Amino acid sequence: MMEPGPQAYVLKNTARPKRTNPNRGSSLHRTFFEDDLTYFCKGFRHCYAKYGTLEKLFASEPDIWQGIKLFREEMAAGNKGRYTAHIANPEANSACKRINLALRWLVRKGPVDIGLWKSIKPSSLYIPLDVHVARNAREIGLLERKLNDKKAVMELTEKLRQFCPEDPVKYDFVLFSIG
Repeated sequence: MMEPGPQAYVLKNTARPKRTNPNRGSSLHRTFFEDDLTYFCKGFRHCYAKYGTLEKLFASEPDIWQGIKLFREEMAAGNKGRYTAHIANPEANSACKRINLALRWLVRKGPVDIGLWKSIKPSSLYIPLDVHVARNAREIGLLERKLNDKKAVMELTEKLRQFCPEDPVKYDFVLFSIG
């Protein structure tokens, strides 16, 4: 569908995907529909036109949370001011798990991370907090907060920074898989 590649498709394809469902289009993956793909294509096209790369967008802000907020706002700007539930809102105390996970993959270099982005340091990342990471962190005494929200992400990441200030997120995979 995205031949010759995803970035070329996003930058050049202005056609709306064929609709097989009159409401949101067919499901492409679980809760991601054709309309969601259109949203992301328009948003990415806007971000690329304004910043050149998503890395430059995130790196233009002094911290990751502000970068996530800017990304969310720019994606909405590319869609006539409309927001999507697929991009979490850090201002609503969201843990922003998916975005933090994507940032981990893009920034860190390691066995499970691709480390393509060079202008953001691993020390600035936050733990991608899901139910497994949170539960395991609580069980071993790294997290006291009961809710899995932005405050819990910050609490756990600060605790992990005590062990490794230059790369606190390197413990993500271990916290996810123990237990």
